[in-house]
Amino acid sequence: MDLDASMAATDHDPAVQSASSAPAEMDGEQIGEQSQQPAGSQDTSTAAVTGSSTTTTAPQQVAQAQQQSPVVGPRHAPTYSVVNANMDKKEDGPGPRCGHTLTNVAAVGEEGAPGYIGPRLILFGGATALEGNSASTGTPSSAGSAGIRLAGATADVHCYDVLTNKWTRITPFGEPPTPRAAHVATAVGTMVVIQGGIGPAGLSAEDLHVLDLTQQRPRWHRVVVQGPGPGPRYGHVMALVGQRYLMAIGGNDGKRPLSDVWALDTAAKPYEWRKLEPEGEGPPPCMYATASARSDGLLLLCGGRDANSVPLASAYGLAKHRDGRWEWAIAPGVSPSPRYQHAAVFVNARLHVSGGALGGGRMVEDSSSVAVLDTAAGVWCDTKSVVTSPRTGRYSADAAGGDAAVELTRRCRHAAAAVGDLIFIYGGLRGGVLLDDLLVAEDLAAAETTSAASHAAAAAAASNVQAGRALGRYGFVDERTRQTMPEAAPDGSVVLGNPVAPPVNGDMYTDISTENAMLSGPRRTNKGVEYLVEAAAAEAQAISATLAAAKARQVNGEVELPDRDRGAEATPSGKQISTLIKPDSAGSNNIAPAGVRLHHRAVVVAAETGGALGGMVRQLSIDQFENEGRRVSYGTPESATAARKLLDRQMSINSVPKKVVAHLLKPRGWKPPVRRQFFLDCNEIADLCDSAERIFSSEPSVLQLKAPIKIFGDLHGQFGDLMRLFDEYGSPSTAGDIAYIDYLFLGDYVDRGQHSLETMTLLLALKVEYPNNVHLIRGNHEAADINALFGFRIECIERMGERDGIWVWHRINRLFNWLPLAALIEKKIICMHGGIGRSINHVEQIENLQRPITMEAGSIVLMDLLWSDPTENDSVEGLRPNARGPGLVTFGPDRVMEFCNNNDLQLIVRAHECVMDGFERFAQGHLITLFSATNYCGTANNAGAILVLGRDLVVVPKLIHPLPPAISSPEASPERHIEDTWMQELNANRPPTPTRGRPQATNDRGSLAWI
Repeated sequence: MDLDASMAATDHDPAVQSASSAPAEMDGEQIGEQSQQPAGSQDTSTAAVTGSSTTTTAPQQVAQAQQQSPVVGPRHAPTYSVVNANMDKKEDGPGPRCGHTLTNVAAVGEEGAPGYIGPRLILFGGATALEGNSASTGTPSSAGSAGIRLAGATADVHCYDVLTNKWTRITPFGEPPTPRAAHVATAVGTMVVIQGGIGPAGLSAEDLHVLDLTQQRPRWHRVVVQGPGPGPRYGHVMALVGQRYLMAIGGNDGKRPLSDVWALDTAAKPYEWRKLEPEGEGPPPCMYATASARSDGLLLLCGGRDANSVPLASAYGLAKHRDGRWEWAIAPGVSPSPRYQHAAVFVNARLHVSGGALGGGRMVEDSSSVAVLDTAAGVWCDTKSVVTSPRTGRYSADAAGGDAAVELTRRCRHAAAAVGDLIFIYGGLRGGVLLDDLLVAEDLAAAETTSAASHAAAAAAASNVQAGRALGRYGFVDERTRQTMPEAAPDGSVVLGNPVAPPVNGDMYTDISTENAMLSGPRRTNKGVEYLVEAAAAEAQAISATLAAAKARQVNGEVELPDRDRGAEATPSGKQISTLIKPDSAGSNNIAPAGVRLHHRAVVVAAETGGALGGMVRQLSIDQFENEGRRVSYGTPESATAARKLLDRQMSINSVPKKVVAHLLKPRGWKPPVRRQFFLDCNEIADLCDSAERIFSSEPSVLQLKAPIKIFGDLHGQFGDLMRLFDEYGSPSTAGDIAYIDYLFLGDYVDRGQHSLETMTLLLALKVEYPNNVHLIRGNHEAADINALFGFRIECIERMGERDGIWVWHRINRLFNWLPLAALIEKKIICMHGGIGRSINHVEQIENLQRPITMEAGSIVLMDLLWSDPTENDSVEGLRPNARGPGLVTFGPDRVMEFCNNNDLQLIVRAHECVMDGFERFAQGHLITLFSATNYCGTANNAGAILVLGRDLVVVPKLIHPLPPAISSPEASPERHIEDTWMQELNANRPPTPTRGRPQATNDRGSLAWI
């Protein structure tokens, strides 16, 4: 497109520059890296790549990726391959272009039903030609002369059908937007919203144009928005956050780069732009950044070019809190390279970044041309490894490891979109040449959920490629075969936007709300961001994808069993297909219950002694945990680094709960107090208890909760372990993940450890601050007759004085009598502290317990609920005496199965017993024991764990291992040794119940019988 002098003066792009003289403030960037060729032709490197073995169909690329060895830890960035797409005529293909947009539009209707339209990629606009340098001479312009200008701006629309691997040019009804490039586009349901950009006449208007793809014949609409808005701009970003808020950020208004943030609530009419002032440290004024929204509502903005034409490497997250505030936070990890004019898109919790420019005619090169920010692990990865320092090397075959595929992604001003686990890239600019290739890669982080599924998928891959069938989620087939194998999207994924009402008065009004967006599987109505908040958890999504179903029989020695997760799937022929499940090390005893599935890998943080990463996040097979516990070495805690610091929100301490949260919720920076005097007085604790008690008293005895949710086991006053778990796996704060996932604690908050007051007051404060998201149930130590003997009463007196300490101890124990007694998650999982014992056969028995209730006034149901344990292993059935004391029992796997069948449940999660790996399966996986305190009482040397339950009901264990005592710390000082003598003597005189699987000592004074 022709740019006038005013437009060109503000665009410091090496690929876009005015032929006229630039004002004094403009730099002289231009592309001079490679010989110029006519637009649409390919340079030598491109031709070599597309003509080599790297050029594959998407099934072959997926098959090659699935044959790679499984990796431990975050998956590296994927490798892209060229897709040989079909088209009826040349005009159906988009052709060479840059500065366009590529948007994924979900399927319309039910698959197999009349009128069904599969998922599509919509390409709009862009520049289709270049002007400026002499194509005939083939020599780049010298510095200071005219650079390359974009020309041939279009407003055409091309559609790529993912299922049929076919491009089509479409001509919608209605008045189209003006031709433009450097604009933004995002999907709202089955509509594509276009805004901004720059065209032949300069900046495009700020109007919102909507391409409605709900019907067979698409239609353009123009959205009426009241009041002021972002105004004309280009090089900005736009994304739909939480399936509700249309966000426009940054760019250039023709005068300068911007950093403003605008939001349009698609659920509120009349539509109106609102300028936001987010809290926290946000990005500087910049243009040509990228932004993508995670499914749980987090928007991530990365890269860009600042006002001094310097490429940026930082990434920032923007989230909306429940109280309506918006907040920026610096994303963790070390980006491999600064970049701008790149592309980025989320797949689950992984942001896939590709290409980009560095300025001065240089591109992002070597293995950093493709990068992934794993928001669950908090690290960046390139195609080779986890990134610990920025990459600075130039491109070379050696740097790329001899992989010619790296050259494919060496481009800028391209566009990317994701369909399921597949990432697509189209077009762009490389060395002054416009590109017209379609690339695809698959995010294999989900594909490695089980080695059995990986082997089966790889085996199926070979046969499918030979038969011309599709691998992965969607089909890519040659037009001659016409064979596709579409697979339904997983439950809970958004696949259908709301139908748009007929236009009123032409194209002047349209409805872009997502209020009626439908979900596949159980067809549910989306009620805006509230449902999305429930629907996903960032931490779980990175590693908790559904087990890949291998539609074959007895491959590589795997055992064929009915798919207990979903039941048999119906094939087009009506036959049933079984799923291959890898035999567990314990045989068939560990088959996951139907619906609820225990992920076969756990997330482990192992403390390392050196390096910038400190504690390394790894994924480990659950079946290897007996050995893993011996392999993990001790080390020092990870030091705080600038790359992983989240924003510390300035909190106004105007209430006790806020004061407690501000003082104690420091996952990275909390240290045991040098002075043991507790920071709250008895009046403040009374206020806190009063506020929490009002909430507990309004809750039922059995909480009804929804996934996603994190579940914590016994803490026992080990506040440092609670902070470590928050630090590694997310904390319940506005700067953490409380907006996206709930927290459930299973009791035993006090006793044994040295910081029961910190543990209890923080959990109560979090309950008051987030009453609908933080949930506490009662353990057996939340009783005065128990915690008077095992440390809590002594701690209150020792840290608050005898009079105030005894008063506080009494007040908190009165509060304990109000705690709920169990929790039911999605009506499929019941969580309790102890077990079902001999007396509990139905959930209603727990629901009928009236609170407040003391231990001595409780029935046998309460005793069983808080004190009973499973038997030693699955071979011991029935009821047996419990070594904890007379009248208590252990219950066998037959009781677990009976209880689950009686109540239509699939899993019991309980705490109460120390287990070496932090969690332990029982009753063929229908019961999990969970323990979150590490090195219990300083002797057990056990790991601590939490369970993360995703929206898909996949349970992911996440572990921390015990740390050695610091060599020099307040804990090791002589003064502290004297002050802590009371706790050491108490644990020596009343040793804890042995770790599960170890024998009970004779005459154990820690048992209930001795008490």
